Amino acid sequence: MSGFVIGAGIDIASACDIRICSKDARFTIKEIDIGICADLGTIQRFQKIIGNDSFFRELAYTGRFFDAAEAHKQGFVSYVEENQEACFKKAYELASQIASKSPVAMATIKQNIIFSRDHSVDHGLMHVLLLNMSMLQTKDTQRAVMANFSKQKAEFPKL
Repeated sequence: MSGFVIGAGIDIASACDIRICSKDARFTIKEIDIGICADLGTIQRFQKIIGNDSFFRELAYTGRFFDAAEAHKQGFVSYVEENQEACFKKAYELASQIASKSPVAMATIKQNIIFSRDHSVDHGLMHVLLLNMSMLQTKDTQRAVMANFSKQKAEFPKL
């Protein structure tokens, strides 16, 4: 993200797994200023992402802008890069690293992160147990283990 990330921009960013912005990014939950409640996911996701209810409410109630440094400090973004080009470079590096992993494991991890965010620890542990029992039946697990033992890069088929 770079430049102004306003209203629906926050909604879309809140739905992303990993967020990167440039130093010039400026964010706002702007809907309050047009007399509505943010309705595409910011209210439901943003507060869980940052884990700071007071900060979230302040932003939702006031519509004030916050900058990249504050977004990073509050945990909304993982990285603040120098400019938009550096954001794309960082995103590509992370995407390449993620894409090299087992797609079955990646889908399972993502699904369990979302489940566990909204359920108790005990329910999350039971859920991941069931998912991992299924995942152990795939060839991805075998490929990943063998690659680790032989200190080579694992190759995975597309889903």
